[in-house]
Amino acid sequence: MLKELRTRKRADGVINAAHFGPDGELLWLRAFERRGPTWSDLVLLDRQSLIQRLEAGKRFFAGNRRDYNASEFDLGERIQLRGKKGNRVLVIGKGFSDRDHLGALPIV
Repeated sequence: MLKELRTRKRADGVINAAHFGPDGELLWLRAFERRGPTWSDLVLLDRQSLIQRLEAGKRFFAGNRRDYNASEFDLGERIQLRGKKGNRVLVIGKGFSDRDHLGALPIV
């Protein structure tokens, strides 16, 4: 099944929950990151760290780790970085918003 993940969508990170501030801006999120042929344990990333990874060409998806299968994930939509350099927003899929919008990700 991992082979299917590699051929279907090449993921560098999988986000499974997010925390937003009162203004709707992403504050931090929980994610798994690819570490060579394997994956990290759950890590916490702030908004700026995620933006830096996306600007570097990393591909993050919404999703969850499969139970009892440490290196397999159920992937959802890709996280996109939209807007100009001074006014970046994080969105899922092809949508556009004037603030961070990560769809149906669980909120922590």
